[in-house]
Amino acid sequence: MPGPGPISVLVVEDDPVAADAHRLYVQRLAGFQVAAVVHTGGAALRFLEKQSVDLILLDLNLPDGHGLQVVRKMRAAGHTADVVAVTSARDLGVVRQAVSVGVVQYLLKPFTFPSLRDRLERWARYRSELAGGEASGQDEVDRALAALRNPEASVLPKGLSGPTLEAVTVALRRATEEGEGISANAAAQAVGVSRITARRYLEHLVDTGRAVRAPQYGAVGRPELSYRWASR
Repeated sequence: MPGPGPISVLVVEDDPVAADAHRLYVQRLAGFQVAAVVHTGGAALRFLEKQSVDLILLDLNLPDGHGLQVVRKMRAAGHTADVVAVTSARDLGVVRQAVSVGVVQYLLKPFTFPSLRDRLERWARYRSELAGGEASGQDEVDRALAALRNPEASVLPKGLSGPTLEAVTVALRRATEEGEGISANAAAQAVGVSRITARRYLEHLVDTGRAVRAPQYGAVGRPELSYRWASR
């Protein structure tokens, strides 16, 4: 395992705008630092010959080859850094191949900062769980592997989708950070869905303990529910 200190990340992305965004996202995370940004698989392999990193944020569609081929070459050369695949490829066959070569997370583009933050923080917990020399038992192994999984992804009520939930969550957290709540109507406008749909997602966040709601009284008419992200 790497030693103590910031987690070093190599960003591999051929699109300069996306590469800069990914670099900024990583730099916003406490405990992480960007070791370098490169734009091709060959450049990534050359960098790894000079300097090791803890984690690689790897685009799969690179100008000089597929990202999974880069992973295979890394492993053949003895590089053990974990890999988070970042791609717009939704082919489940590619997902299976990614798992088979040791990719620990698979993140679909386009994604938001909270989505990347969630995966990198869970990876950091996984890394921490495996920092010891030997597991005390099955529970410790299970706990380490569970850190990589999103326990909320499999329990979405029927009719709710992960991407829309994430978009509503981003709008909700942004409003809360600005010191305000958000109504179902405002969330609907921010995300581009109907008011009824937005309210279903907001109520799901309340039900799962990630949001709180309270009546917001205006000048006239019935009070409107205002939702805020629950600090925890």
